[in-house]
Amino acid sequence: MKMHFLGTKLGRKWMNKGFVLGLWAVFTVASDLYGQSYKNYFVPYSTVGFGVGTSSYYGDLAAYRRVVGSTFKMIRWNVSGEYTRHFTPRFAARASLTWARIAGDDFVMNQNRGKVNNNLFLRNLHFRNDIKELAAVGIYKITPDGRSYDRRSQFGAYVFGGVALFAHNPKARLPVDPVTLEKQRWVALQPLGTEGQGQVDGPKLYSLVNVAFPIGFGLRYKVNPKFDISAELGFRFTNSDYLDDVSQMDYPDPSTFAEPTGMELSNRAFEVIPARKPKRDRTALLQEYLGLSSSQDPYAYLQQYPDLIGPRGTKPNRADAYMTGTIKLIYVLGPSVKCPPLK
Repeated sequence: MKMHFLGTKLGRKWMNKGFVLGLWAVFTVASDLYGQSYKNYFVPYSTVGFGVGTSSYYGDLAAYRRVVGSTFKMIRWNVSGEYTRHFTPRFAARASLTWARIAGDDFVMNQNRGKVNNNLFLRNLHFRNDIKELAAVGIYKITPDGRSYDRRSQFGAYVFGGVALFAHNPKARLPVDPVTLEKQRWVALQPLGTEGQGQVDGPKLYSLVNVAFPIGFGLRYKVNPKFDISAELGFRFTNSDYLDDVSQMDYPDPSTFAEPTGMELSNRAFEVIPARKPKRDRTALLQEYLGLSSSQDPYAYLQQYPDLIGPRGTKPNRADAYMTGTIKLIYVLGPSVKCPPLK
């Protein structure tokens, strides 16, 4: 009995110690595994990309209310390069450079199948603008990554938003030569002050460097561990109403212009031949729209009734915007390889 008691007491003592040691071991291993798992749950990585696509503009020459026409009738191009750092399975940050061309033309936007469908056709303004954009955006990945870049999902979706600084310079073609009917050169509009900017008692010239706020979404496809292809749609809200060189409702007084070019490009309602399409003639279209006979001069009629032309700008001081649709090829740089320490 005594030996049994001692054995039982000793056994219980060692069993308790073993239990404590076992718990300590399990806790230590679990803690170590948890720490390693937490530490290695996601390995940050970087990507670089190159994209090409389309650009569309919304403003005084492409109304927001006509989304389809404004998006596709004067669609242009964009090219971009980017660097992205992926910090977590869901969050990344991107810096990008984009060169996008946007354009608008009353002759194109306000007729359909040879019929004038909007009074803005009479205004006859046009422009093109090459935008150089530097953007920084945050990215939220709706489809999260795996533990490392090579374990990212086959398909992914994401949204983004941020801020951009862009430079721009709206231009227009000079009036067509009436003899040769050849296209003339493009000229920068801002220095001409087409709305009276920079003229006597006029407003100051608008800035050619402005801020934009890009937002958008994208879809990504994993080609292999190192390459992705993505399709992205991004909309830019800007703080400028002069991407198209048009803002104010009233035409400036022609007598305030220091040179004739500014006056010519300020009010183009009386040009017979569209500057961008010299093989076309506006006369028949205007006659039909104004209800005139083929023998009546629509330009003389507009001189007599200038109010028919309407305002120069559609909504004063309403900021313009542009949108890009881009297909990108993305290369994964991957994390750097760390050599184990020497012992």
